[in-house]
Amino acid sequence: MLLWFLPLFLVLLLIGLPVFFGLLAAPGLLLWLNGQERDIGLLYRNVYNGIDSFPLMAIPFFMLAGELMNRGGITSRLVEFAQAMMGHLRGGLAHVNILSSMLFAGLSGSAVADTSALGSMLIPAMEKQGYTRRFAAAITAASSVIGPIIPPSGIMIIYAYVMGESVAALFLAGIVPGILVGLGLMLTVKFMADRYDFPVASVKYSWNERGKASLKAFFPLLTPIIILGGILGGVFTPTEAAAVAVGYATFIGLFVLKTLRLKDLQNVLTKAAMTSSVVLLLVGAAMAFKTVVSLSHAPEILAVYIVSLSNNPLVLLFLINILLFIVGMFLDAGPAIIILGPILGPIFVSLGVDPIHFAIIMSVNLTVGLATPPMGLVLFVASSVSGERVEAIARAIIPFLLVEIVVIFLITYVPAISMTIPRLTGFAN
Repeated sequence: MLLWFLPLFLVLLLIGLPVFFGLLAAPGLLLWLNGQERDIGLLYRNVYNGIDSFPLMAIPFFMLAGELMNRGGITSRLVEFAQAMMGHLRGGLAHVNILSSMLFAGLSGSAVADTSALGSMLIPAMEKQGYTRRFAAAITAASSVIGPIIPPSGIMIIYAYVMGESVAALFLAGIVPGILVGLGLMLTVKFMADRYDFPVASVKYSWNERGKASLKAFFPLLTPIIILGGILGGVFTPTEAAAVAVGYATFIGLFVLKTLRLKDLQNVLTKAAMTSSVVLLLVGAAMAFKTVVSLSHAPEILAVYIVSLSNNPLVLLFLINILLFIVGMFLDAGPAIIILGPILGPIFVSLGVDPIHFAIIMSVNLTVGLATPPMGLVLFVASSVSGERVEAIARAIIPFLLVEIVVIFLITYVPAISMTIPRLTGFAN
């Protein structure tokens, strides 16, 4: 059934059916054709069962926290801080874009939110300073993939829920890979800035101005420290940490910075609810599909096939990275993790790959897929924000994607990159 599901699923997407309905319609139709009408009820019943989970409540809470911080002007303070630190360099605004994404990642954990929030501010600013619009959109899209890698991360919460792993361990394992992606992009910008004579800011911030920008960004920068510190200290669970982040963002916006008004809350709550509902519906549909796949014994069959290709885990990891990269071109990271995680994860764990290490390999690879043509979601968001054509952004983003692919293979073949912090803190063996 799995063999027929993927082509049918892609056909349904190509004719315009939303991913949620495609994940339900494709296996439902195949079960009906296979005479398994009784299992169709199980499929649709598990949509609700897949959503009805305490750990998954972290996703809408983190999305709400990101919306509150964006509406409360906290995002602009992070951008100002990044500009004070790096804006004076050649290609400074491109560096600011990347650093802002790294800082914003600690607030929202969403690549789409990153592209939308930072792109609306930085793309016009970069264009005004002399960058081409397509380059500005491309660097925004490329750096936005850091959002789901540096904690908190929505897709890592999904992976932990599906695979029964520790959310805290995954969060910790994502810190160094996320920073590595950011540094790789900055090195690329530095090379391009020298070669193509990128604009340089005429005004350099004084240390006094940098200090003021740092003070403005102080409360926003405390957010990831509160989240991770509370989780690691055993003060609260990741789900409770997400709720604390919402309370903190609301308090800071309303009473400390006074940039958020009570009348703003309705729009903030509505937007967060709509975004969260899309993600949770996809999780429910994918969990339902996972149940049907387990009935077909497809994972066991696929496992035997994959292991037959080679007994060398390094060769198999290379092949799986290629597969995940291709999947990421067409499928959003969340559904891809829920569909492929239960199939691929146990295979590589049985080959001696640490489950946390494989989780990071898969998460980073599929996250980069969000910025990969032809169906990368953040490419379309960047196109919408900038007004530039998707094809033009896709061409301009290629050098940055190549760097991110190099980072993926570094993470794959140097486990210490992702495993050192979880091991030092006792969250991994």
